[in-house]
Amino acid sequence: MSVREDPQAQPVRPTSEDPVAAAGSELIGGPAGRRALLGTGWWTPVRIVAIVAIGMFALGMAQKLPCYDGGWFYGATAQYTHACYSDIPHLYNGRGFAIDLVPYFDRIPDSVSGGMQYLEYPVLTGLFMEVASWMTPHGGSIQDREQIYWLVNAGMLMVCTAVIAVCVARTHRRRPWDALLVALAPAFALTATINWDLFAVALTAAALLMWSRSRPLAAGVLLGLATAAKLYPGLLLGPLLLLCLRAGRLRAFWTAAGGALAAWLVVNLPVMVSTQGGLHIRDGWKTFYTFSQERPVDFGSLWLIISQRTGNPLEDVNTYGTVLMVLACVGVAALALCAPRRPRLAQLSFLIVAAFVLTNKVYSPQYVLWLIPLAALARPRWRDFLVWQACEVMYFLGIWMYLAYTGSGDQHRGLPAEGYQLAIAVHLLGTLYLCALIVRDALVPERDPVRQDGSDDPGGGVLDRAPDAFVLGEARRASRYEGAALVDWGVHRE
Repeated sequence: MSVREDPQAQPVRPTSEDPVAAAGSELIGGPAGRRALLGTGWWTPVRIVAIVAIGMFALGMAQKLPCYDGGWFYGATAQYTHACYSDIPHLYNGRGFAIDLVPYFDRIPDSVSGGMQYLEYPVLTGLFMEVASWMTPHGGSIQDREQIYWLVNAGMLMVCTAVIAVCVARTHRRRPWDALLVALAPAFALTATINWDLFAVALTAAALLMWSRSRPLAAGVLLGLATAAKLYPGLLLGPLLLLCLRAGRLRAFWTAAGGALAAWLVVNLPVMVSTQGGLHIRDGWKTFYTFSQERPVDFGSLWLIISQRTGNPLEDVNTYGTVLMVLACVGVAALALCAPRRPRLAQLSFLIVAAFVLTNKVYSPQYVLWLIPLAALARPRWRDFLVWQACEVMYFLGIWMYLAYTGSGDQHRGLPAEGYQLAIAVHLLGTLYLCALIVRDALVPERDPVRQDGSDDPGGGVLDRAPDAFVLGEARRASRYEGAALVDWGVHRE
């Protein structure tokens, strides 16, 4: 029996197939030997990955210390010059949690919010924020309470970090060490406590794990909950539809889609619909969607570069962004249906979320968290991952230095607009670089690190090893599966 068919096979060791991983392992004694037994004691790969992820998260918390000690409260630009800004302490008071307002139901006074009448986050994220406020003591100064609120949220987000690490490590059964890409990602540690995105990322990672275990209903429910916390997870239904169409597994897709819709409705309906004064959609629930629609060109986007360079406010940016996103979706669909072998779910998931990030009118630094787990599953190669991460760290520093520049008046301490535009361009090019490699891997499966040992789609669940049922273009003439046999692009190991 070959290694690829053996359920008891040893996990794939990155140090044996990735030169960068092998070189990095010299810090801890070098690559494991041929006869080393891994995962036989308490220190299994999944536990090691989770501990490393929590340790990096703690380092990210320590990086916020200058702000915790005063940068969030004193000085106009200290939280930017120290690159330790976080939305969490500011919104504790700014969205009414400090005065016990109920999100989506109670209108926030303008004197508190500065004009935002209701909480501008999806419902499940609002619940996350509200639960953290319940665990925050209501005595003492507002500064003390904001500090405790950030600590409470950080503790909850640390749990999300552990969930993400475990889910990514277990999604590809024989490749648990790929999750070290997530655990050691510098941009993950730096952005983890800026906002509440990790909650949606954890739900999405759990959904992908359930799908990899051929449990489409559970995957759909988790994906629906993730979409109720952040909009982007709903995009993953597109790749699922395309891949299930190609594999003739539409029943699994509709099961997942039905579960996602049901879970989303269960969370949203109690907040969405009001019967007071007649049946209507509640204004508080609509705020997230209206705010997303009406906000102008904002930080981090391609459109900001164009707007600043031309002086054009780009009032039709929603139309421009939608057109580009639709074109990107068409490209992903063509790749899914025309590639010589059905692309892996993680590959298409990364591409569709990256397309949303690249075409959106705003890119907050914590949005990189959406992509990191998908990148680890789609392209588990340290060199390419670190190139992309370096670009994201440069952007992370660039946005804070730009805000320091704009907030320091005539002193102009920080990064001017031209420098910030360069930081945006670096972020865009880094993401496009990883997208290009993933597209190449899909078109040339033997270049895919995951498929080089003869695997198909270890995270694909019902899609893994399934024969094609519907293909377009050149793929019609490509070699197909015979029963459950794999196309021989991998390396045979007897």
